[in-house]
Order: sequence, then structure tokens, then C-alpha cells
Amino acid sequence: MKNANFLGDNAIGRAASVQSVLEELSDLLESGVGPDITFLISATEVDKRRSFYRSLVKRAELQVFDRLDSGRSGWEEEATEIARRRAKKRKLQFDEDALDLFVLLTGGDTRQIENELEKIDVFLGKDRAVHVDLVREIVPLSRAGVIFELSNALAMRDLELALTLVRRLLDQGESAIGILLVAIVPTIRNLLLAKDLMERHRLPRPHSPFQFISAINRLADEATAHLPRRKDGSINAYALGIAAQHAHQFQTTQLIAAMQACLDANLQLVTTQLDHELILTEVVVKLLGRT
Repeated sequence: MKNANFLGDNAIGRAASVQSVLEELSDLLESGVGPDITFLISATEVDKRRSFYRSLVKRAELQVFDRLDSGRSGWEEEATEIARRRAKKRKLQFDEDALDLFVLLTGGDTRQIENELEKIDVFLGKDRAVHVDLVREIVPLSRAGVIFELSNALAMRDLELALTLVRRLLDQGESAIGILLVAIVPTIRNLLLAKDLMERHRLPRPHSPFQFISAINRLADEATAHLPRRKDGSINAYALGIAAQHAHQFQTTQLIAAMQACLDANLQLVTTQLDHELILTEVVVKLLGRT
């Protein structure tokens, strides 16, 4: 029974006639279909509250492939482990930076993770080392991917790459105010927050974002009460962890000045006719220009 569309919480699945047939099917499975028969059901959606599903749990072998919710706290860690395990099966050896980028670009979608790993596997041939430049070359760079790459370029003080990505986003139709508020401001804010946490609580520079997440989780609630939250109320610790890896390259006064530059740029974008790329370029140069 392939791609059954009547097992989910929808109009078809709730129909009395469907429920009646499912009860009959459940009785049939309970009585057995014979030792030489393997009965296989696949479905894209299943209502786990239904009695049919509960009966399957008792009588059948179930495999559930839930997509990770990228809006939920901790999805990055789960996606990283999934990608790491599947890469290990192919004997692919990811650099940490390459794995972080791969996870962000694939967004926790297990099907895309598998597809992109297969592409990398074929491309490498006998070579097994996966570097960040290869991930950039092979894995498609979506809007979210470009925004992540811009944030990463800012944190790594790569001025040339940051300006290139700003131009690419503008060419893709992204608004200048969107680039400022979605990519530039959060990056500077996270760098400032991470640097403050590291100095105030003597936290060491992490080798990976997850080390910083563990350090934050050990802090008292009052020490993290000011940190930005996700919709579910949890701290976006992964973004802070990435910032913490690079915060040592910035002075606190420089980051504060960059936040002020973002405010000025915001006003210019909504109240003047100045060239938008020029305004964003000025913000990036103020942040990354050596003083």
C-alpha cells in the first residue's frame, strides 16, 4: 500500500467509511496475512492518535522519518548528528566548518542531506576529505544559505566575501532593509553578546558552537535572561556559539559602533534616496575595516 493518503488528520482520514475500513484492515493484520506475505504500508502523513496507528505499533515494525523542525531549539545538533552518521557510512571526512555549513544549507531535511552527500561522494571519487570550499561549490546556495554565508563572512572579517554576498542578495531581489535586519544586525548583536558573556563569565573561546552551548547551559538563569529567544522561548545558542568562535577578532567598542552604524543605515534606507548598496557597504566596512 504505497503513499496512503488516508492515514493523516485530514478530511479523507476522518471519514467514517475510511475508519470502518481501517478497523477491518486492523483485524486482518491481527489475524495474520500468512508467513510468505510481507505487507508494507507507506504514507507521507500519519495521525498517531488513531487506533489503527496504535495497533500497528503493537503488531508491526515501524520506521518513522519525521523532518526536523528548523524553528525548534536544538535542531542544529540533531541535524549535525544525522549528517555526521550518514557521512561516516560513506567514509566522508568533513571539516568542522564544512559540516556546520552543510547542516545550515540542508536545513535538517534528511532527503536533501542524503542527496547532497551522494553528490559530494561522487564528486570526490577516491578522495574522502570534505572542506568548506567544496560544500560551497556543491551544495545549492539558497536565500537562507546566502544569508548564513554573509553572517559567517562578517564574523570571520572577510570583507571581500561579505561585500560580494551583499551584492548577490541585492541582485536576487532581497531588499536592503531585509539584508540589514536579517543578516547584518543579528550577526553584530551575537558577536557583542558572545563577547560580553565570554568576558563577564570567563568562558573560553569554543572550538565548535556546541561547546559554547554547553557553557551557556551551565550559567545561572539571570546570566542569560537578556539573550534573544526563539518563538518557543529557548535561546538561539547555536548562533551565539558561531559568534563566540570569532568574537576575539573584534573590540567591544568596535561592535557597539557597528550597531550604531546599523541604526544610521536603517534611517538612511527608509528616509533618503541614497544608493542602497552604498549604504550597506559603509556598514560592512565600518565593522570589518581595520582601525
